[in-house]
Amino acid sequence: MIYDELVREIDPSNIFVNEKMSKHTSFKVGGIADFFVIANDVKELIYILKVAKRLRMKTFIIGNGTNLIVKDTGFRGIIIKLNFKHLKIEKNNVLAGAGVPVALVSGFAYRNEIGGFEFLSGIPGTVGGAVRMNAGAYGEEIKDILVNTTYLDEKYNIVKINNEEHNFSYRKSIFEEKKWIIIGSTFKIVKDSKENIKAKRDEYTKKRKEKQPLDMPNAGSIFKRTDDVIPAQLIDQAGLKGHKIGGAQISEKHAGFIVNTGDATASDIIKLINYTKKKIKEKYNKDLELEVIIL
Repeated sequence: MIYDELVREIDPSNIFVNEKMSKHTSFKVGGIADFFVIANDVKELIYILKVAKRLRMKTFIIGNGTNLIVKDTGFRGIIIKLNFKHLKIEKNNVLAGAGVPVALVSGFAYRNEIGGFEFLSGIPGTVGGAVRMNAGAYGEEIKDILVNTTYLDEKYNIVKINNEEHNFSYRKSIFEEKKWIIIGSTFKIVKDSKENIKAKRDEYTKKRKEKQPLDMPNAGSIFKRTDDVIPAQLIDQAGLKGHKIGGAQISEKHAGFIVNTGDATASDIIKLINYTKKKIKEKYNKDLELEVIIL
């Protein structure tokens, strides 16, 4: 019945039944979602949401699944992948759809001699996810280059907000509090030379390769930094670097990362997260706050 409803407006090639979420997350773990549906535009997104509401099914929106752990029990409902891939220059701004990988936006900016996007070159997520969590690296954040964002609200209205209305803070925005779905964002253009941009991109890439476990499945930093907590530093000091539970391991290269050594389950990763939080609380009386989403 649900499939029959979806296929009325969605191409059958974009509807997956009993889909393994390990295929759609950077951790390469996760159980089965009842339905996994790709939305290519806002009209399709609204249709899927209305079907789910009518049939009382839960929904969850993903981009590249790079900041997500789906439990081994899977997801009872519809996971919607946003395939909004427009990327262009218009009225002296860069317009990017929520589903565009930020690394591609960084490359696009480089080719068009636009500075300020270099820090995005090694971030694995999409525009939607990056705006939602105010992604950043090396002292720069999405908020520094963003002009506005267009989103879909709970009543299927398309709304636009400016930078200040995002309520940005460290790895947070208004989108973490609301049930709004980012459609796309607009970024400012600051012209720079290709030489300067390439030098910065190369520098950041070198640092990432040296310090991060890029050769193993992971979801980036597991815990958020705060004013008084640098998670990687505390985890390292606590002697937890390299600690394993099942196939999940605290990276020996960067203590802020957990990696899938090859046969990890979502349960292994979650157990290791909880173990780490418990040990840091016991040793330093500090609470670690998750940067990743557990579904």
